[in-house]
Amino acid sequence: MSFDIPKETNTGKVLEVILGATPKEGGTRSHAKTIGGSTALPIHFFEGEHPNHPVVAMEVFDKPPAKYPDSLMDYYRYVIESPAEMAKKCVDEYNAELISVRLDGTHPEKGDKSAEEAVEIVKSVLESVSVPILISGHSHFEKINEVMKKVCEATAGENCLINYVETDNYKTIAAACIAYKHTLVAQSPIDVNLCKQLNILLTEMNFPQDKIVVDPLTSTLGYGLEYTYSIMERIRNDGLAGDKMLAFPMLVNPGYESSKVKEARAEEKDYPDWGDKELRGAYWEIATATSLLVAGAELLIMYHPKAVEAVRKKIAEIYEYKRED
Repeated sequence: MSFDIPKETNTGKVLEVILGATPKEGGTRSHAKTIGGSTALPIHFFEGEHPNHPVVAMEVFDKPPAKYPDSLMDYYRYVIESPAEMAKKCVDEYNAELISVRLDGTHPEKGDKSAEEAVEIVKSVLESVSVPILISGHSHFEKINEVMKKVCEATAGENCLINYVETDNYKTIAAACIAYKHTLVAQSPIDVNLCKQLNILLTEMNFPQDKIVVDPLTSTLGYGLEYTYSIMERIRNDGLAGDKMLAFPMLVNPGYESSKVKEARAEEKDYPDWGDKELRGAYWEIATATSLLVAGAELLIMYHPKAVEAVRKKIAEIYEYKRED
């Protein structure tokens, strides 16, 4: 007796977005990365096409985070003060496909670094690695607008992924991305309608749709992962059903979110039943990242080298299985 798996046909398609630019395209990257392009739900190879596999970025900092886990500091202790050296380590040793430069140190309450300092840091990372880069900001609107305008201008032509804008603060940074040919992350607080609204606002100011990546603002394992997972599912389902304002690739931050939680940071002496702290932190990030992959994430910003290795291996296995099939 034969059995045919029921298949759903989708009218929509996730837009393809290119990250980075080679010298031929006006940048200095050795290659670009394309994300998106799916015509079916994640891993549903039997229902549609998934031309581009999800990619993993690793993050470096203009200022070391105040609560960076000890288990991660063991990997980066000698380079964490130098974003350029840390970026090179992430690419050369841990096979990061992209680098995110987090500019939290420009926040007025976290160091108040100047826009000019931020530009020099970003330039140093661009010189140290050849992969595409993301530039991640913060929520102090006045300062991050000033910083991102300068950074976008200084990196004109590189097609960096500028991370992020939200509904109350999108015009200045979006205009800079248009002027200097960068791609943009549209972040919305765990809500399908707010996600769609921000994408509409961006396209109304003639922002190119193929230069938008959405961040649905996900959480980590044990801290509302189920709810954020369901929001990602709804975004992806609606996009594939034909809603063009929800048919964008999705970015998630399992590294940043997992590094903050008690379960990944607590000392073994305080919670002996929880096991080895380093492995616990890696497992927490792996569980979060793989869950979000199944929900539709195309770009993951990660921290723990062991988590990066495990997730990249799983992505490769999934897509290798498809090729053999």
